[in-house]
Parts: sequence; C-alpha cells; structure tokens
Amino acid sequence: MRSLIERFGGTATVVPSMREVPLEENADVFSFVEQLFAGRIDIVIFMTGVGARALLSAVETRFDREPFLDALRSCCVIVRGPKPVTVLREWNVPISYRAAEPNTWRELVAVFDEEYPSRHGSADGLTVAIQEYGVPSERLYEELERRRLSVVPVPVYRWALPEDTEPLQTAINATIAGEFDVLVFTSANQLTNVLSVADAQNVRQQWLQAAQNCIIASIGPTATERIKAEGLQVDIEPEYPKMGHLVRSLFSSSAEQD
Repeated sequence: MRSLIERFGGTATVVPSMREVPLEENADVFSFVEQLFAGRIDIVIFMTGVGARALLSAVETRFDREPFLDALRSCCVIVRGPKPVTVLREWNVPISYRAAEPNTWRELVAVFDEEYPSRHGSADGLTVAIQEYGVPSERLYEELERRRLSVVPVPVYRWALPEDTEPLQTAINATIAGEFDVLVFTSANQLTNVLSVADAQNVRQQWLQAAQNCIIASIGPTATERIKAEGLQVDIEPEYPKMGHLVRSLFSSSAEQD
C-alpha cells in the first residue's frame, strides 16, 4: 500500500489497526467436520484464504487431512473471492461457484438465487456451512435462512487489536490535528478498531469530526457500509475491491478535482 501511494506521488502513513487471532476453542470446527463426515453438510462457503488455511490447521489437530479434503470434494463448494480459490486449488478441491465482484454477501446470495437453481434446482432445505472470517456475516445468514437453507457457522479466527496500539493512537491524534488529507480503509473492521482505540483515549467524537474533513476512501461495499454506519461520507470506492484499483481511483479523483 505504501509503495502504491508513493508511486503516485503521495505521502503514506500506514498504521496496523488489526491482527488475526486463531480461536482458542475449536469446538465449532470439530462439530462441522463431524457433520461433514456424516453427510449432513451439502454446501461449504469459504469466505477468505487465510480462514481456509486456519480451518485446515484446526481440523488437523484432531482428524486426518485427506479424509477431510475428500469430504469437501463431495460437497458443493462456493468461494466469496479470489483468495480462497488459490487455497482450494492447492488442496485439489473443485470449486462449484465463485461469487462475483465485489465479493460481498449480496453476490453470495445471488449464487443461490441465480446460478445454483439453474444447475441443481432449489436449495430449499439444504445445509450450508460458512467459514467465518473474524466477525459473523449476520446479513448473509439471514438471507440464506430466508431462502430456507440451514446455516452452520464455522468460526476459525477473530479480529483483535494490534499488540502495540501506540502507532494507531498516534495516527488517531494526527487525524484530529488535521495532519491527513485522506483516510483509506481496506477492511470494515479497521474502522471498528480505530473507534475502539479512540474510545479508550476518550476522543471518539473528536476523531469522527476530524474524519469528516478528510477524503475517505473505501476498498469496497462492505467497508463502505461500515463507514457510513458511523455517519461518515465515503468519497472514493473503486470499481474493483483491490488495493491497486483503490489507489488509482484515489489519485484519479484528486487529479480531476485539481
């Protein structure tokens, strides 16, 4: 991200705002695998690549790798975006459907409304396991349940604050001081953690007010929804939810304003 911004002539302050922490208890993972082996899981959705790898690591603490992968191969497998594709190809697990960009819950639901019925008929009554990616996608669960699918969440890691939050604290204070022209978010949870640290410093409202004076760039619809939920305006969202497209959109917009 830093090199992309600097390539366009900008000055970047890149601050870690979150880290992925494996869940200490894997009971949900083990329950999922037992249901999978018993043939009670019809569809598996992989939300992220790192989550897929974490899932397999958890599985291998109790079960053999190949029987698990064989069980996946007998299921309908759906992926949310490009990163799980790489992992599943390494595992030689066929992918039945891939959600379209920008890879939100809406595109996943569209698979069940459009693509799945055209090949398999109604998914009514089927059981779908969803590899979670830090926080549950409650809206996705609600929409699938409305379509009469049974949802089995499979959490494998959660989002946490960085072990050292001092750089984030410094960036929050710099935002309040008006030192930044642009704020860039590449994940919805980044804003959650920024506000958590701002709360700890008792400067949440000051930060939100200062953020309103900045250009705000969002990687995609999920992050945009989270930002807008806090009353902030998203000025830039690229057509494709990738860092390169985000940075190009940012500087293209700046050039047009100039």
